Amino acid sequence: MKWSDAYSGAEMPSLEQISTFVASPLWDELCVYLQSNYDILPRVEYSTCSGAPGWNIKYRKSGRALCTLYPDDGFFTCLVTVGNREATEAELLLPSCSERVGQIYGNAKPLNGARWLMIPVTSSAILEDVKRLVALRIQKRRC
Repeated sequence: MKWSDAYSGAEMPSLEQISTFVASPLWDELCVYLQSNYDILPRVEYSTCSGAPGWNIKYRKSGRALCTLYPDDGFFTCLVTVGNREATEAELLLPSCSERVGQIYGNAKPLNGARWLMIPVTSSAILEDVKRLVALRIQKRRC
C-alpha cells in the first residue's frame, strides 16, 4: 500500500501510526537520534508537492530545515539539502559514504544554490550517511 493511499490529507496520522506503517527499525532509530541529539521535535505536515505528496515529518533546528522524512511501506526517504555552506564538507564526507548516497549526490544538480538529496533509507549504512549529512546542517557558524 502506498503512503498517500493510507492517509489522505483530511486526517493527520499520529507519529505511532507513521512508525507502524513504515515498519522499519531504521525509522525509529533516526527519529530517536534526531530528537535526542539535537533536542528537536518532529512536525507532521501535509505537502501537496507533486514530487512527494502527502504527510511527511519535518525536523528543524534554529529555523533551519535539517531533514524531511517521507514514509513508505517498509522504508522511508529522507530529504537532506546540502547548501553552499555545507558543500565542501559534504564532498569531503562522500568518499566514506555508501555508494548509493554518493550516486544520489552526484546526480543531484544544484538548484537555488543547494543539492536536494532524496535518500531512500534502506540499510544501516545509508542511515549512518544520513546522520552525518544532517550533522553538517547544524554545525556552528563560522565567523
